[in-house]
Amino acid sequence: MHSFTEENYLKAIYKLTEQVGSEVSTNAIAEKMSTKAASVTDMLKKLSDKKLINYQKYQGVTLTSKGEKVALSVIRKHRLWEMFLLEKLDFKWDEVHDVAEQLEHINSDKLIEQIDKFLNYPKFDPHGDPIPDANGKIQAQKSKSIAHYIKNDVLVMTGVVDHTTAFLQYLDKTGIALGDEIKIKEVVFFDRSLQITINKKTTVFISNDVAKNILAIKK
Repeated sequence: MHSFTEENYLKAIYKLTEQVGSEVSTNAIAEKMSTKAASVTDMLKKLSDKKLINYQKYQGVTLTSKGEKVALSVIRKHRLWEMFLLEKLDFKWDEVHDVAEQLEHINSDKLIEQIDKFLNYPKFDPHGDPIPDANGKIQAQKSKSIAHYIKNDVLVMTGVVDHTTAFLQYLDKTGIALGDEIKIKEVVFFDRSLQITINKKTTVFISNDVAKNILAIKK
C-alpha cells in the first residue's frame, strides 16, 4: 500500500523517463510535481528506502521494476477512469483528467478489472494514450505529431500531447477530434504552420505549436 503522494511521484518519474529516455533529474521531478527540490529529495529517499526507485544524491533517478509496476498500475487506473467518465457518465474529454487524478488512487484491483471488462477492454484513453493491461504491458504507439508530416499526407488523428483543458477546448472549437481524417494541404515555410482539411469538409490553419501537439498516423 502506497500513499497518494508516493504514487504521484512514481507516475511522474515514469512519464519523465518516457520523455527523456534516461535517468530523471531532481529538478525535472520538482518541476513536474510543482514543488521544491528539497521536498523532492525527501520523497526520493523514502521511495528509495522502499526499493521503488534507484537513487543516489546528485545522480539521476530511475524506477526499479517494483516502482515501475506501481506507476503502470496508477496510469492504468487513471486512463480507464477517463474512459469510464467519458463513455458512461457523459464527461467531455477536457473534463476527465482532474477527476481521474483523484479516482486513480482507489485501491481495488477487482473494481478496475470490472471497469475494464465493462468498457470492453479499451486499448486507448480519450486522449489517445495507450492503456496498460493488467500485466503492465502497453500497446506500441506508431503515431507522431502532424508537424512531422508533409504536404498532401492524409492522416488519422490518434491522440494529443497536450492534455490541458485549454488545448482540448481549442481542438473542440476548431473541430478536430480523435479518429478524424486530416489532410495536409499546405505547410507554410515561414513559420511551419499548416493548412489542413478535416474529414474532407472543413479547411483551417493551425500553428506549428498546435501541430506539434496533435498525434496522427498515415491513413
